[in-house]
Amino acid sequence: MLAVLVALAVDRILGEPPARLHPVVWMGHGLARTGAWLQARTLQDPVAPDSKAFWLGALVWIAQAAMIFVVAWILQMAMAGHAWWLQGLWLGVLLKPLMAWALLRREVQAVEAALGESLDAGRARLRYLVSRDVTTLNETQVIESAIETLAENLNDSVVAPLFWFVLLGLPGAALFRFANTADAMWGYPGVYPPGDQGRNWAWAGKWAARVDDALGWVPARITAVLILLVGGGHGARQLAQEAARTPSPNSGWPMAAMALALDVRLAKPGGYVLHANGRLARPLDTGRAVAYASNALLAPVFTVFVAIVVIAFWSLL
Repeated sequence: MLAVLVALAVDRILGEPPARLHPVVWMGHGLARTGAWLQARTLQDPVAPDSKAFWLGALVWIAQAAMIFVVAWILQMAMAGHAWWLQGLWLGVLLKPLMAWALLRREVQAVEAALGESLDAGRARLRYLVSRDVTTLNETQVIESAIETLAENLNDSVVAPLFWFVLLGLPGAALFRFANTADAMWGYPGVYPPGDQGRNWAWAGKWAARVDDALGWVPARITAVLILLVGGGHGARQLAQEAARTPSPNSGWPMAAMALALDVRLAKPGGYVLHANGRLARPLDTGRAVAYASNALLAPVFTVFVAIVVIAFWSLL
């Protein structure tokens, strides 16, 4: 519990570490290098099955994940035998880079502030958060995109790392962040990124996408329930139906929960519509979404405390 509190305090006070010291950045560099090696052995036909690329992608993923898990375990065990408070401080400092609430909140609020200046400024700032084309988005769509990103990444950047930290300690949190980063870089089906420099990840990235789905399945639903609870519990009966409207088995849950809690319509142009009967999103809804997410964050911290107490008690039996 002390480690979680220390991680949140460091996140709030100091924010993200420099890129050269950030373990998630290191993960990204490693995935970029191994991804280039993998792509040299992948068919670039996005339609033809490529079982070789699938299994190579799986083996490369497993090898990197195993190294990250072992390194995290060694770092965790480095303080074994020391005072509990020293272990908590150490783990909290190491856990912090694996979760990023302050950065997420700041970037979403920056979109709201930029949109107050002009639509073009809002679009430009939104580009830091999303990979979709923002050039044709209107004001409502910019707000919707920011809220959707906030809800989805509340799970990926906060709740899920905490969930796996409780179950497996620092190695669990590190493993999830690696899986989530690999999904972002390898998990898009077809050619990604679009354009002449794109690579075919239809088969090479399938393992990364499926593992991320599996590791995020429970945390995504926990995040959705937390958002609904802080929003007053409205729309609980509609949650599963609305979440199923997105192609992802996980991201739709926190996004649908946020749409129902705010009573707004959230949509991706050419993709999905969540809570279609809700009103159109307004600029002030971004601030409300941030407030809901902040309050929802308090619940998993308390849950972590209860879970750790239960695990410790159970180990004594």
